[in-house]
Amino acid sequence: MGRIRPNVLITGTPGTGKTTTATALAEATQLRHVNIGDLVKEKNLHDGWDDQFDCHVINEDLVCDELEDSMEAGGVIVDYHGCDFFPERWFDRVVVLQTENSILYDRLSKRGYTGPKLSNNIECEIFQVLLEEAKESYPEGIVVAMKSDSVDDITRNVAELTDWISSWGSRPNQNDNMCD
Repeated sequence: MGRIRPNVLITGTPGTGKTTTATALAEATQLRHVNIGDLVKEKNLHDGWDDQFDCHVINEDLVCDELEDSMEAGGVIVDYHGCDFFPERWFDRVVVLQTENSILYDRLSKRGYTGPKLSNNIECEIFQVLLEEAKESYPEGIVVAMKSDSVDDITRNVAELTDWISSWGSRPNQNDNMCD
């Protein structure tokens, strides 16, 4: 692989704290944080707008092309609500944030989510769609689910991930389990 610093994917249903966690982790570790939603807007890496879900339709190939060089170099935290289109070789840790449904409902409602967008995201969390997607897309040893209901959870998650990143280079097998 040849990377000096690991790459981390932080995924989960919208509202689970991906960007908050990724930002705090980047500050703690000096890794580069890439918010895919922002990247798509900044670089025009989309195929238009989805009126039903009030978001851009990302062009996954363009996103992967844009990120390829920096991901190969390492030291990147990627923050996105999907994960199955990223190349498996890119990530050393895949974190799936999970939030209790009533807390998630409140967070998404405060963001202005309504109708199909709200119900689709709540159902996604109830059925653990993103955890299953991560487990199907990446080796078992690198996928970890983390509770993200509160600021305390986020603080604890950032501390655990910071410790993992700090010790990453010294491991004989860098795909070990952090949590079960």
